[in-house]
Amino acid sequence: MIYALDTNIISYFLKGNKTIRNKFREVIIGKDTLIIPPLVYYEIKRGFHLNPAPSKEKIFEQMCVNYAIGKMDNRCFDCAAKLYADLRAYNPEDADILIAAFCIVNNYILVTNNVKHFENIDGFVYENWMINE
Repeated sequence: MIYALDTNIISYFLKGNKTIRNKFREVIIGKDTLIIPPLVYYEIKRGFHLNPAPSKEKIFEQMCVNYAIGKMDNRCFDCAAKLYADLRAYNPEDADILIAAFCIVNNYILVTNNVKHFENIDGFVYENWMINE
C-alpha cells in the first residue's frame, strides 16, 4: 500500500508524536510506502517560512529524501475540479480537494487527522492514525 501523508500528520511527526512515529515504523517494516503530496510539501514549507523552526525543517528535509514527493498532472486537476463541483455545498478548501484528487488518481490512502475535511468524498480512502490518541 502507498500512504500519502496529510500536513497534520507530518506536523505531528515533526513534534515527536509517539503514535505517529510508531505508525511510520510499522509501515516501513511492513514494506508499505509513504509519500508526500506536493500540496502538503508546499504547506509544510510555507509554515517554516512563517514560523522558522530550523531543527524541524532539517527533519522534514530528511523526510523528503526518505519519502518521495508526489507529482500532480492534469488527471489530478480534472479530478479536483469535479470534486469541487460535487462538494460545493460543503464549502471545501482547495488544498483539501487537491490532496484528495492526488490520492484518488494515484490510488493512495490518505493519512489524516482531519477526517471532517474528507468524509463527504464518496469512495475516498483515508485513515486516521491518531484515532488511539
